[in-house]
Amino acid sequence: MPAPAPVKKKPSFAAGLILGLCLGLAAATAVGIAGYVKLHKIVDPSKVMDEYTINKVNLISDVIDTYSYDYMEDEYTIEEKREGLYRGIVDSIGDKYSAYMTADELAEELEDNTGVYYGIGAYVSLTEEGYPYLSGIMEDTPAERAQLRSGDVIVKVDGESVAGWDLDEAVAHIRGPEGTVVHLTIYREGERDYLEIDVVRGEVKSQTVAHEMLEDDIGYIYIVHFDYVTIEQFAEAYQDIRAQGAKGLIIDLRGNPGGLVTSVVGVARQILPEGLVFYEEESDGNRIEYRCDGTNEIDMPLVVLIDKYSASAAEILSGSIRDHGVGTLVGKNTFGKGIVQDIKQFSDGSAVKLTVSAYYLPNGDNIQGSGIAPDVEVDLDANAYYDEGVDTQLDKAVEVLKSQMK
Repeated sequence: MPAPAPVKKKPSFAAGLILGLCLGLAAATAVGIAGYVKLHKIVDPSKVMDEYTINKVNLISDVIDTYSYDYMEDEYTIEEKREGLYRGIVDSIGDKYSAYMTADELAEELEDNTGVYYGIGAYVSLTEEGYPYLSGIMEDTPAERAQLRSGDVIVKVDGESVAGWDLDEAVAHIRGPEGTVVHLTIYREGERDYLEIDVVRGEVKSQTVAHEMLEDDIGYIYIVHFDYVTIEQFAEAYQDIRAQGAKGLIIDLRGNPGGLVTSVVGVARQILPEGLVFYEEESDGNRIEYRCDGTNEIDMPLVVLIDKYSASAAEILSGSIRDHGVGTLVGKNTFGKGIVQDIKQFSDGSAVKLTVSAYYLPNGDNIQGSGIAPDVEVDLDANAYYDEGVDTQLDKAVEVLKSQMK
């Protein structure tokens, strides 16, 4: 079974020294030192961009302009160098959820929340190893028509390795103008080789909630992602299944990568009793609480489906339901993302997305790295699901809910 190509790591100084001694003679004619310019150090330990750093950045840029052999088709502009510098500062903190965004990239990020964009119609998250994967597939979209699946790991986009990309880079490469083609190299669990799939991009209208009535008066609501439209879409779905006589409810959060804090709180307030939904703790120790007044507390048995791709806001909802004792969790352990990101915009239109706080569930748990364990653990039989349409996890959720409806 293939695995995504590993990210290359920088060799240690010792390894580089040994390698240099072994290959020094052979490489003598290929690599030379033309001389060096002494840098005067004026270092302010409280600042990144002190005089020494500014001088060195300018020197490196001058050396590139003077000596770099241009063999690439596209010219590397001054603005691209600057953007590389900005990205490097953010990347240096080592947080895969933080990123520098140009004005255009920020506009694309904000466009996500309007519910309409051009792409393939799939939600993208990062695996623990840092590879983008499809955490959800929207109905009637290019991704569904190309037979992509939730859980597919992206190894290459248009032949380019994704190793080292952050989430924003991955999304930016997958998206594109309507009618254009993006070629994805996919690792899919259970397949013996990588899959090569072409997807024709199109207009995607985000439907973040789907619902239906199952047998035996069981309502089913699937939340794909939490964005601005999710609160209203959930309210409509919940009202509809109640109008159809639902006596029990299944909320499916499998493959849900999270989303907006305001959205998950808005959904939680439609079903939770009075009390704490969750709280954030910022770097200075400041605590921000999100509460529910309990006026819409659910009055029927509830089961929540979760899996290893349920993350962030999906974990807030499922964890809060668990802590308030109003529902049973069925499926697999969740992803374990207990931190919150926020966007800080600059006057030139660019921005940085940063991890600004950790969140805690009502019982005080922070699930970063550990996730939430289900009350009833059950695996999804992928072959039965895709070949026969049999959802073993949903079947167990129905079984559990029926036992509570008696």
